[in-house]
Amino acid sequence: MKFRSLRRQVAIAAGAGLLLTACAAPDSDAPIADALPWNEIEQQAQGQTVSLWMYGGDEQGNAYVDDVLTPAAADAGVTLRRVPVEDTTDAVNRILSERQAGVTDGEVDLVWVNGANFGTGKQAGAWLCGWTQNLPNMQYTDPADPLLSNDFGTPVDDCESPWHKAQFTLVYNAAAVPNPPTTFDGVLDWAQANPGRFTYPAPPDFTGSVFVREALVNESGGVDEVPAQFDQDSYDRLAPALFDRLNALAPSLWREGETYPQSSSELNDLYAGGQVDMTMTYGPATLTQLVADGTYPPETRVLTLDEGTVGNASFLAIPSTSGKSAAAQVVANIALSPEQQLAKSQPEVWGQFTALDITRLTPEEQAQFEQLPSSPVVPSYEVISANAHPELSAEWVTPLDEGWRRSVLAGQ
Repeated sequence: MKFRSLRRQVAIAAGAGLLLTACAAPDSDAPIADALPWNEIEQQAQGQTVSLWMYGGDEQGNAYVDDVLTPAAADAGVTLRRVPVEDTTDAVNRILSERQAGVTDGEVDLVWVNGANFGTGKQAGAWLCGWTQNLPNMQYTDPADPLLSNDFGTPVDDCESPWHKAQFTLVYNAAAVPNPPTTFDGVLDWAQANPGRFTYPAPPDFTGSVFVREALVNESGGVDEVPAQFDQDSYDRLAPALFDRLNALAPSLWREGETYPQSSSELNDLYAGGQVDMTMTYGPATLTQLVADGTYPPETRVLTLDEGTVGNASFLAIPSTSGKSAAAQVVANIALSPEQQLAKSQPEVWGQFTALDITRLTPEEQAQFEQLPSSPVVPSYEVISANAHPELSAEWVTPLDEGWRRSVLAGQ
C-alpha cells in the first residue's frame, strides 16, 4: 500500500514561568515558589513585562488576550505581551534548553498548556510549582474537581493555574446530515457510508490525537477497558484493533485517506468550505460565534454521543526559567477572576467554558453567568459534558501517535 502524505500540524501552545527559590539546574526537581504574602507579589510585579506564549491560530483567543486580558493586566501594573506559537513542544523545548543552560530570566514567562506537554515539562522540572494555591481567585474553583487536579493523568500539584474547561466534541452540518449518529461507532459507520465527507487531523495534532484516543476507547469496549495509566502490555493488546478499524475507515475519508489535514485549523477550513460534513473541536463554545459571523454553515450543530467524550481543562503555567514570576502570577490570578472568566465565556469574545465553580460566586456574579445567551448551536456545558470521561495519561499519547503513523499513515 502506498504511503499517504502527511505534513506536520499545529498543536496548541503549552507553557510556564514563575518565581524561583532554587536555581534552574538541569535536573528534574521542580523549583518551588516563595511563600510570599500576595501584596508582596503584587508589589514585585509592578512594571514587569510578562511574555505569554500561546497558540497563535485561534483568532478569538488572540483577540481576547489582546483586547480584554492585556488591559486588565495593565491596570494591575503589568505589561502582558502575547507571543504566538504553532507548536506547544517549541515552547517546552525553549524552556528546557534555558533550564539546561542555567537561565533564570528566560524568554517565556507564562504559557497556555495542558496534556502531554505539561507532563513532559513537569518530569523535567520545567515548571515552577507551589504557587497556584496562593492565588486569591483560586477560592472560586472547586478543589475536588478532577479536571483541575489532574492534567492527562499528571497531578497538577500547584504547578499550573486553571484557565478554562474543554470538551472534545464532534460537529456536523445538519443540512447534510439530517439523521446524525448518536455513538462514536455510529460516526465511523456514517463516514464509511458517506465516502469523502469525513476526515480527522493527522496526529500529533492535538485534536487528531484525541480522536485516535476516542477511537481506542471505542474499539476497546469503553473507557473502563483502557487503563488510564499507560503500560506496554495494554498497548500491545488494544492497539491492533484500533489501527485495523482506522485502516478500514481510511478509503472512505476525504481524498480517500491518501492525505490528512495537517491541523485542526485545516479540518475546520474543510468544514467551513463544505468539503466535509463534520469537524471536531476541544472548544465547542466557540461554535456560536463561528456560525454567527458566517464562517460555519447556519445548520452547524454539536453531535452529542450517548457514551460521552473526553473532557479536560486548559491551564496557565510559569516556567522555572522565568525571571518575572511575580507578574506571571498576577496575570494568572486576573485570568481566573470572575470578571475575566465571564468575559471569556461571552460567545462574541471567546466562548470558553469557565473553570470556576459558579456556586462559589456572589449572587450577582452567579446571575451574570446565568444570563449568558443560550445558543441554538451549542448545548449547555452540563449537557455537552454528560457522561464525560477523563483523559488517558499523557504516556498514551506518543505511542498512539507513533503507532498511527506506522500502521495507518504508512499503511503497514
